[in-house]
Amino acid sequence: GPRMTARTALMLAAALALAGCRHREITSLERKEAANVASEGEFAVAMHDWGRAEGLYAKAAALCPDQGDLWIDLGAVRMRLHDSGGARAAYKSALSAFEDDAKRDPTDTLSALRRASVLVILGRPEKARSVIEDARSRNPDDRRIRAFVEEKGLEKMMADPALKEISP
Repeated sequence: GPRMTARTALMLAAALALAGCRHREITSLERKEAANVASEGEFAVAMHDWGRAEGLYAKAAALCPDQGDLWIDLGAVRMRLHDSGGARAAYKSALSAFEDDAKRDPTDTLSALRRASVLVILGRPEKARSVIEDARSRNPDDRRIRAFVEEKGLEKMMADPALKEISP
């Protein structure tokens, strides 16, 4: 109902406010709390309680805005709630979290793969391709990125119905 929408808007405002001060230090206590809240969110997802899951993931992502996976979970749940605008915002936050990871450690090819998957979800396959190509040229000896390219990982992602399901 309308209350859910107001709560979503409130959560989004809180998340955006926190994203603005993304570079504050996140305490280990906050990390532990976020992990607990996220596992409650996973339980809510298992129970198909999307509204509860959305609130929990939003809280976890607000506690640890640098964890892209939390934003992805939030985006996926928002798609279940038919909130594509909220989902898109969450995926964009995931993208910038993974970009920050890459800046901190350019040899982290996993964050490149995660960025690429979020870009595919956001309907930007060409940008995803350039992220992969860039990661590969920077880390030519990395087995993970080489295997991903050789096994046509990007094409598989783009064809994956599960990914289409959570795309806004």
